[in-house]
Amino acid sequence: MASLKTALSLQVLQQQQAALPLAQRQVIDVILRDPGAAVLATVEQLALQANVSMPTIVRMCRRFGYASVREFMVALAQTLAVSGSHLHRSVQQDDSTAEVVSKIVHAAAGAIANLGQRLDAALIDEVASKMAKASRIDCYSVGAASSFMAQELQSRLFRLGLTSNAIFDAHQQLVSASTLGKNGVAFVISHVGRMPYTLEAAQFAKQQGATVVALTQPDTPLAEMADHVLAVTVPQDAVMRVGTEAYLAHLVVIEIMMVRLAQILGPRVVTGMQQYKRLLETHGFDSYEYMGFQQPAQQRKGGPVPDAAAPSQQQGKTAG
Repeated sequence: MASLKTALSLQVLQQQQAALPLAQRQVIDVILRDPGAAVLATVEQLALQANVSMPTIVRMCRRFGYASVREFMVALAQTLAVSGSHLHRSVQQDDSTAEVVSKIVHAAAGAIANLGQRLDAALIDEVASKMAKASRIDCYSVGAASSFMAQELQSRLFRLGLTSNAIFDAHQQLVSASTLGKNGVAFVISHVGRMPYTLEAAQFAKQQGATVVALTQPDTPLAEMADHVLAVTVPQDAVMRVGTEAYLAHLVVIEIMMVRLAQILGPRVVTGMQQYKRLLETHGFDSYEYMGFQQPAQQRKGGPVPDAAAPSQQQGKTAG
């Protein structure tokens, strides 16, 4: 006979966890570690994360009075929607500092690990090859989060010696799209993937024959429109539409693309980047590498230096 349904909450799961068999406790551990991801996971995914069998998860759900895993997860999702934390999807109001640190770091690491499993190496090569041959690569975005990433992408492309622009204004994006042509690439960054102006610019660029690359979530209008989709899937943030995990995932994809692109472009790019680094060092833009920084502080200020070999060697030495 099935037991009465338990009113689910994370606190209830935590309180009753100790009374469960070991395998079922492992399932609760996975749920408590990342409730938002757990309610979206399949039974197979939960079983893999908890290192248990799928029937174990079914038995755990029945232990709380639910006939199926789906029924259990729907009840838990409803509870999270009503009373869930507005601080972070994994953090509760009464969590300790150690728990906050552990949960947020684990969630971020999990998002990156999941990204690594999903990225398609063949797609990365295809996109990098297109970018290497492009006459111009224009980066489109709207909003603070996506614009930050588009600016970073443009900066990295510029360092590789490629012609690139980061464009945030909707009208300027249309101007760009009209001039890209068949050898151009429109690299569109939008985690939401539904911004009307960005979609219009991407569609216009495609009509002009340009290749449209989208860094976005799968199953969005932008993903459907693009020629190539670098898909990023992270759980929804409790506060922001683009949370820290999405930031990190997007930046990791950009890093991967830039490293692969540099490999394809060859030694010329590496030589150019080395020259660029040496040039910055001579101007002191990187203070750690700047030759004046490597002198003792007192020596840079013109003062005496302890254990100096000879006072005369220190005279006249000041920061450049």
